[in-house]
Amino acid sequence: MAISVFDLFSIGIGPSSSHTVGPMRAARMFAARLKRDGLLAQTAAVRAELFGSLGATGHGHGTPKAVLLGLEGNEPHTVDVAQAELDVERIRTTQRIRLLGVEIGRGHEIGFDVSTQLVLHRRRSLPYHANGMTLFAYDADGLPLLEKTYYSVGGGFVVDEDAAGADRIKLDDTVLTHPFRTGDELLRLARETGLSISALMLKNEMAWRTEKEIRAGLLEIWRVMEDCVSRGMSSEGILPGGLKVRRRATSAARTLRGQGDPAGRAMEWVTLYAMAVNEENAAGGRVVTAPTNGAAGIIPAVLRYYLTFVPGADQDGIVRFLLAAGAIGMLFKENASISGAEVGCQGEVGSACSMAAGGLAEVLGGSPEQVENAAEIGMEHNLGLTCDPVGGLVQIPCIERNGMAAVKAVTAARMALHGDGRHHVSLDKVIKTMKETGADMKVKYKETARGGLAVNVIEC
Repeated sequence: MAISVFDLFSIGIGPSSSHTVGPMRAARMFAARLKRDGLLAQTAAVRAELFGSLGATGHGHGTPKAVLLGLEGNEPHTVDVAQAELDVERIRTTQRIRLLGVEIGRGHEIGFDVSTQLVLHRRRSLPYHANGMTLFAYDADGLPLLEKTYYSVGGGFVVDEDAAGADRIKLDDTVLTHPFRTGDELLRLARETGLSISALMLKNEMAWRTEKEIRAGLLEIWRVMEDCVSRGMSSEGILPGGLKVRRRATSAARTLRGQGDPAGRAMEWVTLYAMAVNEENAAGGRVVTAPTNGAAGIIPAVLRYYLTFVPGADQDGIVRFLLAAGAIGMLFKENASISGAEVGCQGEVGSACSMAAGGLAEVLGGSPEQVENAAEIGMEHNLGLTCDPVGGLVQIPCIERNGMAAVKAVTAARMALHGDGRHHVSLDKVIKTMKETGADMKVKYKETARGGLAVNVIEC
């Protein structure tokens, strides 16, 4: 499977790539399949059932909202964030939904009772992955027209139950210039070609796009990230969901600006940048999956650190950072998981920390071996991290956790640059360990809100 950096960094909305972005895509794919098969006009009713982690924490992660918006034809990267809540309220109030309404005018309007036709199974799971959902369509006589099961496997990636059919995200079999599946293979290619990690990745990305398009696309990704940081640092109030979590980034930014000497407080700013992004994510704002929404603040924070505190930082560095980070992310996606519901938060925050560390080491002049070492350090010290969101919301401990991991990424990159790239534990071994640790982890610690802080905070 060929994975592009633009698969790992995609523009969407909060609060969750696996619980919001993925289900929206899946629901839209289902509605589009009805149209493609000539079944849309016959459809009189639809039903959606959410299983596993989607069922257990779907309400807190905005999954019902995402499914409704997806059925109406919305896509994560283009959905109107301000209009979305109004559209969901319209569906709930009128008990009518416009299938593919965004794409084909008002679409095909049918009755839809959210309370009975959108079902969250809190303790039932499907076999392939913890984030499963099944959608059904029926004609006017109640006879089935279509049934499809989809899995949201992390980072907004979606696959269907049998990896067949025209409506799944197909495995990309593009032939790359320098294909790699492991960290060892990546280092071997760097040695053989004399290319840096980012230069090697650029060659691979040119299998899909021109160099000019790649650079423009990555700078657009950064623009959305930077806008998210800025919005998070200028917005105040209470985050939705019922926990009454107060936004802190704006007041913290005012305090830091008043203290002067930003260089002497660089790590405080890094923490703030990450928290600003994840407060925006928790509010359902526009974010970039990096590689997930739950960990969306780490890479923007470290990139902002590079641009603010590293002399000579420029746009070329932004491109090289994201390319190198993308190479690391592909190793996790290919050999383990970036899904909190599958391996815990080590797969989200841990992967993002590793990616950010590798990207920073790249733009600070690190060799391929030092980049790999930085990524290894970033992941090694997130092993075993559980996913236990309080109330099923991407707020506690997620927002602060991004701030901590961003600082950890900077530290990992700096540590690697003080060495020569030689170390005892390889990135491949850490990724393998993370996968095995996730498999051993109890289900209640994997985005179900049935263990850890999610239970103890509520009990207190």
